[in-house]
Amino acid sequence: MHGEYKVPGGKLVVVDLEVENGALRDVRVAGDFFLEPDEALEAMNHALDGAPDDTDAAGLAERINGALPKGTVMYGLTPEGVGIAVRRAVAHATDWTDYDWQLIHEGPQSPALHMALDEVLTAEVAAGHRPPTLRVWEWASPAVIIGSFQSVRNEVDPEAAEQHGIQVVRRISGGGAMFVEPGNTITYSLSVPESLVQGLSFQDSYAYLDDWVLEALGDMGIKAWYQPLNDIATEQGKIAGAAQKRLAGPGGGPGAVLHHVTMAYDIDADKMLDVLRIGREKLSDKGTKSAKKRVDPLRRQTGLARETVIKGMIASFRQRYGLTDGAATEEELDRARELMRTKFLSPEWTARVP
Repeated sequence: MHGEYKVPGGKLVVVDLEVENGALRDVRVAGDFFLEPDEALEAMNHALDGAPDDTDAAGLAERINGALPKGTVMYGLTPEGVGIAVRRAVAHATDWTDYDWQLIHEGPQSPALHMALDEVLTAEVAAGHRPPTLRVWEWASPAVIIGSFQSVRNEVDPEAAEQHGIQVVRRISGGGAMFVEPGNTITYSLSVPESLVQGLSFQDSYAYLDDWVLEALGDMGIKAWYQPLNDIATEQGKIAGAAQKRLAGPGGGPGAVLHHVTMAYDIDADKMLDVLRIGREKLSDKGTKSAKKRVDPLRRQTGLARETVIKGMIASFRQRYGLTDGAATEEELDRARELMRTKFLSPEWTARVP
């Protein structure tokens, strides 16, 4: 069995092992990390050998910590990262490079159609009808996109939204409200097979699926990092938020994961605060008194045009994993338009949590 895991902000960890009679055997840890002393590597292998094959990543990390020589120094590597690589090996997880990725980057579309396309394309990946897909959104109109479990009345001032011509749409994933305007937001979706995140906890899957964009931002001079559970941050503040939804495959079999991210390229903070009901309690746990200080747009940090940032992100993904230009099929678009009409534009869905 073979498992790989790139520690966020760190190095690649590779684990090869066998499972015999419910226990890990012949465990071999490798990778491009740094580790001192040399004996620490064999100590890790020995600590993992014989562990029950259902031991979680935290339990495996505990075994490693207990076996490492005194004074061991790790760089680009953590015991938890090794544990995750082991879990991915046992779960027969796949890797990014195992797939032929497709890019969808089409013209502006309505907010409700974007919601529908996320659901349809991810369902198609779950069914094995389309390859893993990176979709970059272009917005046709401004909107507030609320999370699946959020209350409309708690999140949005309806009079202010109407005054500014802002539509309210509910997405299928959880998380918080997104304030978007054409030209001021960079949004993308990853629709990936569930096997890509096998062996990862829910939290770890966020970091794992965000790692490529952190490197893309780094190439543009932005030092960014994953901030649990679902934010991307810099020294200047939050720049993006992510959300996920898991869809089952046909017959309840292995499915797919929708992971979408909205980045603030530019932002009309006054308008955002006028439309969103951001209470003091929500802000208090962010360590700031002003919502304006929570989000620091990419335009101010980079000085780059929005299109340049998007091209840089796509180029980075293509260089790392390969990426073929594609498009939603007519059948997928027809299904998305029907889903938009029957679900995402319906008052029953939008106000399902009043």
